[in-house]
Amino acid sequence: MLNESRRRAYLTAMQVVSWVPRTELPFAAPSRPELLVLPEPPAAPEVIRPVVKPAAAPSKPAERPKIEVPRPSVTPRPASKPVVEAEAAPAPVKAAAVAPPRFVLQLLRAGRCLVLVELPTGGAFQSRDPAYLLLKDMLRAAGLPDSPQIVGEPVRWPLLRRGNVDQGPEAARQFVQGFVMARLEEAECACLWLIGLPAVRFASEANAEAFNTELEIEGLGSAWALPGLELLMEEPHRKADVWQAMRRLMSRWKQNDE
Repeated sequence: MLNESRRRAYLTAMQVVSWVPRTELPFAAPSRPELLVLPEPPAAPEVIRPVVKPAAAPSKPAERPKIEVPRPSVTPRPASKPVVEAEAAPAPVKAAAVAPPRFVLQLLRAGRCLVLVELPTGGAFQSRDPAYLLLKDMLRAAGLPDSPQIVGEPVRWPLLRRGNVDQGPEAARQFVQGFVMARLEEAECACLWLIGLPAVRFASEANAEAFNTELEIEGLGSAWALPGLELLMEEPHRKADVWQAMRRLMSRWKQNDE
């Protein structure tokens, strides 16, 4: 058994400040009754929250009186006149290039008549071509040989595929007229047949409105304007107008035949 002094030394070493034995210890000092009373836990302090009042709307600051500060008078400067730029000389307008016309014409001789006819396909007539058979019928109806003779090579326009040579409508007209005029000097011609719009337009200065009429062309003499063979096949009703015009002009080449 431990005596009181040694017991306290052990408790101090174990950092035990207060202890109560379960049984009475021999040789122990009597217990003090005040140590056996457990103190009541202190009451939690009451938290007092301050009352927050809503913030008042900010007051509008008082307007300060405006003080007019005298300013020196400024004399307005006269408006400067705008500088007028010299108008640039207009650039020369280049004439629009006219695309060269495209056509193929063949010159034929039938009796005392020359026939300048448009080749519908661009190639020479073949014996069984519908357009050539129609031409033979027209020559037969006019009392002319139905097997016309080819005069020269076909006139193909434009002449050149490349180059800067003028190949416009006026140049084409001069070429066609010069070509036909040279052939007229070789033999007498009672009437020049112009079959197709290119033949009418470039052997004279007429257009489609001149179909089935007689023309007087300087240097070429008397000419007869007719629709193209392909157009006559597509629109057969035009053949009646051709026949009526043919009857009016037939005396020209028949008198020469007599």
